[in-house]
Amino acid sequence: MKPRRWNPDTVAPPLGRYSHLAEVPPGHRLVFLAGQLGVAPNGTLADGAEAQGRQIFANVEALLTAEGAGPEHLVKLLTLVAGTEHLAGYRAAQAEAFAKWFPDQDFPAQTLAVVAALAGPGYAVEVEAIAAVPA
Repeated sequence: MKPRRWNPDTVAPPLGRYSHLAEVPPGHRLVFLAGQLGVAPNGTLADGAEAQGRQIFANVEALLTAEGAGPEHLVKLLTLVAGTEHLAGYRAAQAEAFAKWFPDQDFPAQTLAVVAALAGPGYAVEVEAIAAVPA
């Protein structure tokens, strides 16, 4: 069983790739993923927002796999983008990952915020996540 995600018709439709509501089904435990940056396992930072986004989604998938879960178990994402100039690159990476992860467009809840900066120089995007993993 995966999380229930939906958009009631009592509010405006989502403006992007997300659902307004996500519900954790019985028999699941919440797993919190720390904010992921576009850093490869060898410690190198990807170049540019799109490449960082691709690496971030690869990191999220690897962390979910380590928990015996997958993207279908995501209930909430928080995305921070360091400046509007990085939005297009991030959105391209997200579109690519989400096309693979959510072909039925059953997206998790998500918040996207544009911020002045992230934790260090060169970081364009950071994504943290919450997943509902079968117990």
